[in-house]
Amino acid sequence: MKSDVEELMPRLLPFDCGAAGDQDLDLTGPPRNPQEYLRQVQLEASLCPDVVVAQIDPKKLKKNQTVNVSVAACHAAPVGFSPSLRWQQQQVGTFSEVRQIIMRNRTHWSSQTLDDNVVMPKPTDEEGWKRFCLGENVSVGALPDQTDAEPALDYSKVGFPPFLSIVSRLNQSTVLMVLDVLISWFEEREFVPRLGRWLYALLACLEKPLLPEAHSSIRQLARRCSQLRSTLDSQEDEDLPALNLLICLVARYFEQNDLADQE
Repeated sequence: MKSDVEELMPRLLPFDCGAAGDQDLDLTGPPRNPQEYLRQVQLEASLCPDVVVAQIDPKKLKKNQTVNVSVAACHAAPVGFSPSLRWQQQQVGTFSEVRQIIMRNRTHWSSQTLDDNVVMPKPTDEEGWKRFCLGENVSVGALPDQTDAEPALDYSKVGFPPFLSIVSRLNQSTVLMVLDVLISWFEEREFVPRLGRWLYALLACLEKPLLPEAHSSIRQLARRCSQLRSTLDSQEDEDLPALNLLICLVARYFEQNDLADQE
């Protein structure tokens, strides 16, 4: 009598060994001819159960379960230190206009000839970019930031400002690399105005949608800004507007809403 499987799936190589053939068939030894081989396959298949249930030890699975990672939020701002929602909306609007201007004029500004003293580092030169953006003194933490009111500036000492003729030359991989380098530097040091100018300019050049590594970097920036803000003693601190601005742009413009200041 044919099995249900044989009814649904006809044999491609039908053969009949006869009833006596099964009695003489040795499953432990090698087949002596093609007919014995095919019959061995048939008999071995018939010994397999129709349904197989795996015996799983739940204790072993617990070691490989998905881990729920808690995403760190920003430090809560002291009372009176966070900006209003209207202020945040205004900053986002202004920032959006700046990005559009850069996009429209990138080709023009990138074609402008740089001064002889402007030697841009190679894309992979992290230390070179620190010195280029922040200056030799600040990049190594030797001196605090000072005003740029001197008549003759040595940009190798004080760092080059983020001129449009400079940032327009940076491709997205370089923008992200320099942004990551400066944020890493900021993690271990205090805020200085020239750092804020470069962070603003690089964020303005950062294209959307963001790459995963860009998400991580800008969130790290917002958390660092909120950490410093939580240590300020006065609402009149000159660093407060810049810290609030960077948090606002990351949270509101780049849609990291869980980091946003709430009224």
